[in-house]
Amino acid sequence: MKQTAGTLLYRRMNGVLEVLLVHPSGNYNKKSPWSIPKGLPDEAESMEQAARRETLEETGVVAGPLEILGYVDYTKSKKRVHCFFGPAPADAEPECTSWEVDQAVFVPVEKALKILHPDQTELLTRLLPLID
Repeated sequence: MKQTAGTLLYRRMNGVLEVLLVHPSGNYNKKSPWSIPKGLPDEAESMEQAARRETLEETGVVAGPLEILGYVDYTKSKKRVHCFFGPAPADAEPECTSWEVDQAVFVPVEKALKILHPDQTELLTRLLPLID
């Protein structure tokens, strides 16, 4: 099973809870769902180290303190996504810093639930009671 790791960073902006998401680049991905910033771990890299690196590589955001949120398994590809969560840095200004993504933005939770990859919505559902 392919193992990946990513982060679910959150913030409140004008009272609205938002999460940091990315959209995959390429013409073939125009209608693809959004995702948490994530990717494959390098050799000898822990899942948390991979999650931090991938978040920085894809969004330019340096994750602060993180806690483990668990993992989800994709129903079709059987890929496992390990997720770590934490508050976004106060000065976080995401931008596309990798060819792999064409958008990196904070999205209100209500919208995130609609555009997030269906197999990742469970991560957002787990996050909400932990931060409210």
